[in-house]
Amino acid sequence: MRAVNEALPPTFTTKVARQLGVHPRDLYLWRDEGRVVELSRGVFRRADAPPASFPDALAVSQRVSRGIVCCLSAAAVHDLTDELVAAVHIAVPKGGSVPKIDYPPTIVFQFEPRAFELGLSSFEAAPGEPVRVYDPTRTVVDLMRLRHRFGEPLAYSALRRYLGRKDARPAQLLSYAETLGVFGPMRVALDVATAA
Repeated sequence: MRAVNEALPPTFTTKVARQLGVHPRDLYLWRDEGRVVELSRGVFRRADAPPASFPDALAVSQRVSRGIVCCLSAAAVHDLTDELVAAVHIAVPKGGSVPKIDYPPTIVFQFEPRAFELGLSSFEAAPGEPVRVYDPTRTVVDLMRLRHRFGEPLAYSALRRYLGRKDARPAQLLSYAETLGVFGPMRVALDVATAA
């Protein structure tokens, strides 16, 4: 019985395992024995690794390296919603290939390349394992842009929670909204939220 290769990072892909000399037979034996956990097709996590706070986002980020956690998933990361997120929301640049991920459930959004990385940040989905995510400001603007999909109550609720944060930046909110083509609705929502 071969031990798990100590050179493997806490979360890794089949490709990384192969590069480190792990035979697929050993990898799947470790999975069957519970020494590694398969998070998604071709993405594994060592059983001895610290617990992941966001294992689904971690798995999707391994499969879509250019993707950015967005919308409801980003709102959950930034504590801008109490909604239970049933799928990982991830953004990819429009015009490229759209990944198809069955598990964990994933919804892919295609955003314009010119502003794709606007508001790019990261968070630790597991200790020492950063995942790309839109910052709270961009997240609120995206929820306002996509309010026809997620509903206005959710967008307004996220905005109110955002404005209650110490790091809220209303001017940046409007700047992002202008860049992303939703300045008018964001200005109105901001006026209503600050008048209350």
